[in-house]
Amino acid sequence: MRKTAGLFTLWWFALALGSSMVGTGCGGHHYYRVYDPYYTDYHVWNHQEEDNYRSWARDTHHDPNRDFRKLPPDEQKQYWTWRHNHEDRGQH
Repeated sequence: MRKTAGLFTLWWFALALGSSMVGTGCGGHHYYRVYDPYYTDYHVWNHQEEDNYRSWARDTHHDPNRDFRKLPPDEQKQYWTWRHNHEDRGQH
């Protein structure tokens, strides 16, 4: 009986762990707001902003796969300057 209870506990733990791992993979992309300190406004970092960022990266020969938040401050400033000069590419 003791062995059965231990196996049941192990099975239950494995099921709980597995279901939590499956659930985290289905979360999708989470959007966030980014503050632009140079123009003192906020931008929602969503699909449109990602497209803008990739366009800037291609135009300026930067890596479009690099996370914006990991860019040095001077490169972030370059992006925001470019972004505000291309306002027709999307909303804030």
